[in-house]
Amino acid sequence: MFVESFPNNGKPYLRLVEGRYHVKPDGKGTCKKVTILNIGPLDKFDDGKPDYVKRLKESFKNGNPLIPSLLPYVNKKPVKEEYNITFKEGDPNCIGHSKLYSNALIERIMEEIGIVNFITRYKQFTKLEFDLMGFVRLLIYGRILNPASKIETTNQNNNYYSEIIKDMYEYNIYDTLSFLYDYRKQLINWVNNRLISKFNRTTNVIFYDVTNFFFETDNPDEDENGLRKFGVNKNGKKQPIVQMGLFMDEQGVPISIEIFPGNTLDHLTMQTALENTVDSLNFNRFILVGDRGMYRGDNSYYLTIRNNGYIISKSIEKTSFDEKKWIYDQNDYIKLNDGFKYKSHIVKRKVKTDDGMKDITEKVVVYFSKKFYDKQMHENKSFLDFLDKLQSNPENFRISKSMYGNIKRFIKNDLLNDKTGEILNSKDLKAKIDLDKVNKFKASFGYYQIVTSELDMDDLKVIETYHGLSRIEEQFRAMKTNLETRPMYVRTKEHIHAHLIVCLLSLIIIRIIQNKVVSYLNIKNDKNWNLGLSGRRIQTALNKWTVCEMGNGFYRFNDVDSGDLKLILDSFNISIAAKLYNKMQLRTLKTSIKIL
Repeated sequence: MFVESFPNNGKPYLRLVEGRYHVKPDGKGTCKKVTILNIGPLDKFDDGKPDYVKRLKESFKNGNPLIPSLLPYVNKKPVKEEYNITFKEGDPNCIGHSKLYSNALIERIMEEIGIVNFITRYKQFTKLEFDLMGFVRLLIYGRILNPASKIETTNQNNNYYSEIIKDMYEYNIYDTLSFLYDYRKQLINWVNNRLISKFNRTTNVIFYDVTNFFFETDNPDEDENGLRKFGVNKNGKKQPIVQMGLFMDEQGVPISIEIFPGNTLDHLTMQTALENTVDSLNFNRFILVGDRGMYRGDNSYYLTIRNNGYIISKSIEKTSFDEKKWIYDQNDYIKLNDGFKYKSHIVKRKVKTDDGMKDITEKVVVYFSKKFYDKQMHENKSFLDFLDKLQSNPENFRISKSMYGNIKRFIKNDLLNDKTGEILNSKDLKAKIDLDKVNKFKASFGYYQIVTSELDMDDLKVIETYHGLSRIEEQFRAMKTNLETRPMYVRTKEHIHAHLIVCLLSLIIIRIIQNKVVSYLNIKNDKNWNLGLSGRRIQTALNKWTVCEMGNGFYRFNDVDSGDLKLILDSFNISIAAKLYNKMQLRTLKTSIKIL
């Protein structure tokens, strides 16, 4: 029951009403308002203070109505509805068909981050006449819940509690990809502004890393401007790949992506990715955090001349002799405990840029971690054991070409023939192993080097900030597993980029759900999403959030009272009563979901 104001002969009146659901003989239902109490004209009760009707409604809802005649109706328990649903043999409703309802939550998040408003507004600039927003919904719903090829995604149109697209021409999904490509920069900018204003996005620190995705083809693009090229595939596949650079904010939510041909080296992506995406977002000064694949002098210079900063790891193996000597010199290390020590110094370097040689000044922070040492020892154990056994008993080993590749860097240069690929005699190989190189390799275990433009930042803060980069690996893992970004089945540059834009938007939505769960559970270490729910668990839970038609226009929710799904619902304060729902109530429930 609720209080409402209504006009009566041009004069506002008050009444108490209740919504009641009525089923017609044909099985279709309607919801009607029934007047419980006619209160009287508004001016009889209005106290002259602002918002009287609003205050009256709140007072009735809170159990202390401003009008005494409403007291008997306060907290009155509604009559529980009884459902009389009859099935006959042969009735189609005897066979249940669960429909997904979880897209209601995804849709509300899409609305809050501006996707729905953006698509609706920018469609006006095109000549597209099909249901563009419907296809965008299918792409994002499908990527989060049931990743599939583009045409298969259109076949999911009837999987939801309410059909997404009424008049379906499946190939319009490729026109939708073209639209997303054409307006990708505006879309990313639009969503970014919403995340800043609505979700308190902060970008004092930005994380950047590169990964690649393979295609369901063995043939690379012959066109030099094509994206599908052979490169260093991080999944070990011998198929063409595309490189993708991803930026992430301090909350672990993706900012933007940029794509490159598969044969592009990681460090060559940074400046272009910044120019094409982040630079146009007009952020205040930020510190970019990247791994050692990003370290190059001109990248550092590019950031600093734009009044930004960087914290980037640097390979010790590729460091100069004097720097290595300083790293392994145990003087000046600050020991926190038996398993961790660190030190730093300021250096000036000359770096090569497009404008010639330039000077930069940066802080070098190195640390030794026993945990990192143990990790490297574990990762290299089988290889080191092999070298030890080769030294002690070479006649028992035959070295294949692949094994030779692993030990190649430890072979003495004056005895090495790079042109040979035949199986080597292990007795001859023993003499070629450079033990000095092996010992230097082992001596580096546990040490890590970071360079930064932030000369006044505390060393431990530098290390801590850099370690936040590990969260971007979780982004890549989520894209490659539950979002199934690869293998890619699209082939044009425009559709490849649009496919990754869909994955980016889907990942943003998943991160918002994860952050909501972490906040609900009051987890202090919010840098680890898995302390709340992993992306895979969210996907599994959302696929359980379904409804099925019971007949007479009624629907029943499934599995909303158990496990991870209940945790998600509780996190968003979504309360689903133990009752049957009609279509109008299903729509009302969706619109009542509060994301913020």
